[in-house]
Amino acid sequence: MKSVSKPQKHAPVMMEEIVRAHHVLKEVIVRTPLQWDAVLSAKYNCNVYLKREDLQVVRSFKIRGSYNMIRSLSEEELAKGIVCASAGNHAQGVAFSCKTLGIQGKIYMPSTTPNQKVKQVRRFGGENVKVVLIGDTYDDAYAEAMKTCDEQGMTFIHPFDEPRIIAGNGTIAMEVMESLNTAADYIFVTIGGGGLAAGIGTYIKTVSPNTKLIGVEPLGAASMSEALLRKEVVTMDVIDKFIDGAAVKRVGDLTFDICSRTLDDVVKVPEGKACTTILELYNENAIVVEPAGALSVSALDLYREQIKGKTVVCIISGGNNDIARMQEIKERSLIYEGLKHYFMINFPQRAGALREFLQDVLGPGDDITNFEYTKKHNKENGPALVGIELDEKDDYAALIERLNRKGFEYTELNKDRNLFNLLY
Repeated sequence: MKSVSKPQKHAPVMMEEIVRAHHVLKEVIVRTPLQWDAVLSAKYNCNVYLKREDLQVVRSFKIRGSYNMIRSLSEEELAKGIVCASAGNHAQGVAFSCKTLGIQGKIYMPSTTPNQKVKQVRRFGGENVKVVLIGDTYDDAYAEAMKTCDEQGMTFIHPFDEPRIIAGNGTIAMEVMESLNTAADYIFVTIGGGGLAAGIGTYIKTVSPNTKLIGVEPLGAASMSEALLRKEVVTMDVIDKFIDGAAVKRVGDLTFDICSRTLDDVVKVPEGKACTTILELYNENAIVVEPAGALSVSALDLYREQIKGKTVVCIISGGNNDIARMQEIKERSLIYEGLKHYFMINFPQRAGALREFLQDVLGPGDDITNFEYTKKHNKENGPALVGIELDEKDDYAALIERLNRKGFEYTELNKDRNLFNLLY
């Protein structure tokens, strides 16, 4: 993990800039609903409201910042074109803005970006944008985008670390406060690079300083938490890219400066927990969210006691979820909940060993979901990869007891990170 020099003091984003952005954005955005959620309110014994940015014109909040910034550029800057780097949602906002304003843009995206998001960018931008897939992370795409700006004199539209971007994002908080009869007690907001939290924090702490603002990061990409701990921006060596909308190695200098003054807490949510939330929101509320969009709701479990009887707002930051990822999302959820386990099992070299495993080891509610011999030849003499799904988390101990009692040699892959990672 690399430290960077402490950033210079930045001019704060002012309330006037958010109000100005609010008027500019009336040209293009949807004023998304703030919905009271009966299921979550009953579950946590409080009033939970969801700010549905997944219903935005590009299915995420990113249009707010990108359009606000692009709309502020001079005619000369617009004529030269704009460049951005994005894992998906910011790119869609920029693409939509390019087509709406009739300007040219070049959009760099990590090659790991879900295909659904890439297609959406091309659809929103049409002939006004060129999409370039490069590298594995946002940071790789960012480096190439900055190179293009230097070489061609184009304007870079930063996804989070820019005052006009932050001001555009702050309009969400403005809408939230206008929609509530009384001020929110808690607002939960996803953090990737920090632009959304910085914008909401700027507005909320000005008009309602007693409202608690809770930032939520993926456990495997908690760059804001690390920066706040060290009291300076740092670059993470390795991050988990699964929650692509919030997987950023380095938060912004300006966003860090604002968040360090406006956030009351930052919590980290395991990627598997976010997957469980995605499935619950779909099954119980018919809401489709992407992994980053689920983080704010996932964090409610961590604040269960504090939010009882309170008014709580969760910012649903986006709903650009590729249906092709749903099987992996379900898998990660089951593993996190302790319901899916993988083993490497050496079956004894005796007749009927597999039948014995099925009859005497598996419990009545256990289900084999994966079974694969690891050898192409002499399969019965080699270990097998076995995936088992349980009815209840507590069934696991009994399963292990029966494996030991019957003398099967096995390795629990869920407990060996290096071996488990080979499954993905």
